[in-house]
This record gives sequence, structure tokens and C-alpha cells, in this order.
Amino acid sequence: MNSYEEKFQHAITNTFFANLPADEQAFIKQKAFAYRFSHQELKQIIDIARDLEMWDECSLADIFPEHPTKKVAFSKLKQAYETIRNTPNSYENFTLKNVPKEQKFTFKTEAKEGFGLGLCPVASEKTRCCNLLTLDAVESCGFDCSYCSIQSFYNQNTITFDANFKEKLLNLELDPHKTYHIGTGQASDSLMFGNREGVLDALFDFARKYPNVILEFKTKSDNVKYLLENDVPKNILCTWSLNTPTIIENEEHLTASLEKRLAAARKVADKGVKVGFHFHPIVEYVGYLDEYQKVYEQLLVQFDPQEVALVSFGTLTFIKPVIKQLRQREFHTKITQIPHEDASGKTSYPLETKIEMFSHAYKSFQPWHKEVFFYLCMEPHELWEKTFGYNYATNNNFEHAMLESYCKKLGQPYFI
Repeated sequence: MNSYEEKFQHAITNTFFANLPADEQAFIKQKAFAYRFSHQELKQIIDIARDLEMWDECSLADIFPEHPTKKVAFSKLKQAYETIRNTPNSYENFTLKNVPKEQKFTFKTEAKEGFGLGLCPVASEKTRCCNLLTLDAVESCGFDCSYCSIQSFYNQNTITFDANFKEKLLNLELDPHKTYHIGTGQASDSLMFGNREGVLDALFDFARKYPNVILEFKTKSDNVKYLLENDVPKNILCTWSLNTPTIIENEEHLTASLEKRLAAARKVADKGVKVGFHFHPIVEYVGYLDEYQKVYEQLLVQFDPQEVALVSFGTLTFIKPVIKQLRQREFHTKITQIPHEDASGKTSYPLETKIEMFSHAYKSFQPWHKEVFFYLCMEPHELWEKTFGYNYATNNNFEHAMLESYCKKLGQPYFI
């Protein structure tokens, strides 16, 4: 083995080279030997090839420039790649690959240490945050959304229940003279597993014990059977994460369709339970504003603002482990095909794009502005002013405004 062969084999170790088709591997190896690419250059080239395949775009060979100088060839290759990434996505000719047709997972019930109640895992002073408390009633999710960060923390195929969840929940000591906002939809979907292992029984009992707790169930399912068959404590909010049919069909695999989510929300609202809607992530693609507009209009027609406690907006935000996890999967997605700019230590859309998507969304809900609480999730302070025309000085101020609004909508006192 010659010296560069050894360097090449070392360079492709711990990369996605083995995940590439055989012809792509052969092409990269040929170009590597011709140009003597460095370890870091090879890693970037392999990542580019992997992204293009994942995005269902052209191949690396299609955009590789023929130039005798390595520096120029590598620079032009990166420019061609960035052009593709910065061009608004189109799902017109996008084909799904290796998308599961049904939910396949195993259930596990075990005694776990700790309780899983804590601050929202993305809470930060760098972004305007509502100080939500999260409760990991279940770990991992049976849905398969392309962008979901849960897959980087848990085994996606194993759904874990805490054998002592009910006991721990009832033994939790909370201040009865303070209003709490607790969400159960961060480590899993709040409703897709229904009352399996008595989870919803325990949560309903907890809500009755602590009427000063606003307990939020967040879901992409239409599994509301338990809510319809039982008396729902008035301090429970049931919220749906919504998206356009294009994103649901191509990126939110195994989730309920938009129509089914809205029908489920309508049934719950008809029972008198307050509902809410999260547009997170709003995704930019060709024609996205018009398609989101149709979804916003559906809500305005199908729901009365008195039934709705909240509407939130957010968008794609990535950390490196999630991008790495996505590149390891053998599937097609456009989710990472965005211009990645720094977003408080993560990556997301440029500020101009966010202003466009959030301002458009908020203006679309103009009839609800005075009766429904609107907010941005995990976004920088300056975006609030540009979206809503106002901002909160601190996260605590944001939290107080949110809880006061929710309590008013739920008809219960607000304790600071």
C-alpha cells in the first residue's frame, strides 16, 4: 500500500464513505488520488456527496468541476454545493426512500432513576424562552419526523415507560400557590400511545390534584379516544403540532394527516377542552407561504378564538449530532438542505427568511390577535419585535405574560 493509499484509508475512517453508492465511492477515490486531497478536504467531499444523495439531488460527479488545480477545483465544488443548498427546496420531483409504512417498535417498562421533570432542554438566555417545565412521561416517539432531535437522544425503536411513573407523579411536591406550566411532549408524543401503562390516568389524577398546574399535551396524532371518554380537568391544554400537507407527506412520516389532526382537535374543543396549535417547524420551500396560508385559514374557519389558548411559531434548528444522525440514515429528506447560519450555537435559516415566515404567519391570524396568545419558540429576542411589533425584556416576563393569558382562557387564578 503506497503512502497516499494509507492516507486515503485513514481519511475515510469515521466518515459516511461506506454509506455512499459504489460508483460514488469509486469516483471520490479516483479524484482523491488525482488531486491528493487532504484529510479534511476528503471529509467535506464525502459529506457533500452524502447530502446530495439524501436530498434526492444530482450526484457529486454531476457538479464536480474539471480544473487542473486542486484548490480551484475544491473551491468550485463547494460553491456548486452551496448554490444547491441555498436554492429554495422543491418537493415537485422529490421521491421518498426507505420510509416506514407502519410503526414498528418495542415497548419496555422499567424502573428509572429520577423523575424526568426539568426545564425545557432547549431553554436558553440567548433565545426568548417561556421557561416551560417538561415531564418525560414516555421516552422516544413512534413517529418518524425527519427533523426530530429525539432520535439523537433515544433508541428510536424502543418506547420506554417508567414503571413507577404514577407513584412518582403523585408524590411530587409542588407549591399550591404558584402557577406551573408543564409539557409532556418533549421526549415523546403526548397522545399517540393513549393510556398505555396508565400514563394518562396518572397525568389526569395529577392535574386534578394540582389545579394550579397547566398541563399541556402536545401531539401529531389523532388519538383522542381517552380524552373523549373521560372527564378532562380544565387545567389541561391539548395542542397540535401542525404543518402543510407537503411537509407532513414528505418529512413527518407515520404521523396523522393534517385533516385527521384538525378533526381530532375539533372533537376535543367540542368537549370544552382548550386547544392550541404549534407551527414548528415552518419550512421554506417553493410555494410554502401559499400552502401555509391555507392551513392558517382552515384554523380561522374551524375554530373560535375562545377555544384556542395559543399559537406558536418556530422553524428548523439543528445541532451537529442531529445532522450526523440524519446523514447516517438511508432515506431522502430535504430538511437539512437549507442555508445553515449560526443561531445561538445551533444552525438555522438566515434572519431574513425567519422574518418572512413568522411575519406572514402572524399577520394571517390577525382576527385572533386580541384573544389568543402568540409566541415564537426558541428564537432570538430581536425576531419578536420584527414579527409581533413587541418583545419581552426577559424570559420571566415572557413566562408571566403566557401564564396569565392561559389562566384567563382556562378560567382559573394566576399565581405568580
